[in-house]
Amino acid sequence: MTTPSKGRPGRRADGGRSPRRRRFMVGDSPTEPMPMADLLRRTPYRDTRIPGEAAEDAQVRWALDLAARVGELMLRCGAGAPQVVGSVAAVAASAGVDVVEVDVTLQSLIVQATSATGRPHTLLRVVRRTRHDYARLVAVHELVEALAAREIDSVEADRRLREIKRRRRPFPVWAVSLASAVLASAVAVMIGASPTAAVATVLVVLAVLGVGRLYAGLALPEFYSNAINALVATVLAGAAYAGSTALGSPMSEDDFAFIVAGGIVAMLPGRSMASSIEDVLFGFPLTGAGRLLAVLVALMGLIIGIGAGLSVMLLLTELVDTAFVSPSVLELRTDQASVVAALAGALVVGLSGAVTVQSRARLIVPTGLLSVGAAAIGATLQRGVGIGVIAATGLAAVALGLVGRVVAARMDAPAMVVVVPASFALLPGLTIFRGLYELVAAGGSSPGSLTIQSGLTTLLSAGAILLAIATGTVFGEILASRWDGSVRGERPAGRGGDP
Repeated sequence: MTTPSKGRPGRRADGGRSPRRRRFMVGDSPTEPMPMADLLRRTPYRDTRIPGEAAEDAQVRWALDLAARVGELMLRCGAGAPQVVGSVAAVAASAGVDVVEVDVTLQSLIVQATSATGRPHTLLRVVRRTRHDYARLVAVHELVEALAAREIDSVEADRRLREIKRRRRPFPVWAVSLASAVLASAVAVMIGASPTAAVATVLVVLAVLGVGRLYAGLALPEFYSNAINALVATVLAGAAYAGSTALGSPMSEDDFAFIVAGGIVAMLPGRSMASSIEDVLFGFPLTGAGRLLAVLVALMGLIIGIGAGLSVMLLLTELVDTAFVSPSVLELRTDQASVVAALAGALVVGLSGAVTVQSRARLIVPTGLLSVGAAAIGATLQRGVGIGVIAATGLAAVALGLVGRVVAARMDAPAMVVVVPASFALLPGLTIFRGLYELVAAGGSSPGSLTIQSGLTTLLSAGAILLAIATGTVFGEILASRWDGSVRGERPAGRGGDP
């Protein structure tokens, strides 16, 4: 005999809620692990064999340790959260784990799995400092591919991973510094700089890097170092302009703007911008928001430094009663250089950009060619079709992401190692300079000709271009992901991790 529940008449012991009402309130279990197939979706490792049952404790522990160390190295070398999750899942599955939970939050990586006995295993890795090393990312990608294809076992994968960690970077510091200077000079040429201004840009960027070495021991956060570098670059660009005039081979006022614009592109955190947007788009909002905030803070350092440099220059020109920099620079456009100069500059930007991110030697030329292709598409849409710069840049970025992923798959490399440096040719250095000049000169020697509102509008336009580049390249990669397997074909046996 059932004892009636106490309370309201007719109320059941379960609280009076119908089964449908209870299901609506409780819902499905929100913490169920995501299937391995979903974690591997849209990754180059989608065909990884997934175990049908849980492994023993020792095997689960070994697999998670290997997978966590792979993810840690990828985060340290500049990979985004989606790439890390896909690689960790592929390694765990290849090492015998049937279901794994992966969480990437800013600088931490957590992996968890349950053994056949029901015991949960959790590992945490923290990456407090990152530096771009795309050659190591390629090596890790090859290792994961080899492990997923059963060409090597987990013990051999562990050995190769330790070897990758000990491997020296492809290019010494002086080569990266020179590549940064050449990149800035090539950007200046792309938008119309003269040969004299191109040489001056190289010297200015090298001088800025030298100044950075002087205060390197202070270990300043990126905001302060960006502000100092941008201030020095702007003042040195003005000094180069004045020095060329004194030597009888003057640069134009436009050239001064081109030098600063090239330096801006060399210092822009474009690599982190792309990763942050990709994290947000693929379901890592906290990680993406944190990275995006770091990008904005770094960008504000550049803006403050360039603005301070322009203020100093305008003050000096007012004291000596000369029009050092004319508001005519605000009429400059990114499409005023000749087509040959723009494409040649884009090629050099891609080549030097690959060196600055420490990419592999065999990927430098493909990166340069992708840069030329993206610049050509953007220029055609702007000059030939008449599409606006934001839309043209976004469409060029989509094409870059699509073709870049196909090229990367063909060369056994992750897409970002060729797409990110190739996208440097699309960065809006001149637009940022124009916006800053409008802001700084609004109360200067030509009152009424410039407004703070127009400066903010120009800077917002530059931000829209950056967003178009990041979202466009990611969308292009998504479109091309279905062809990964057919493009790669048969991989040579035992290649994973080899240089």
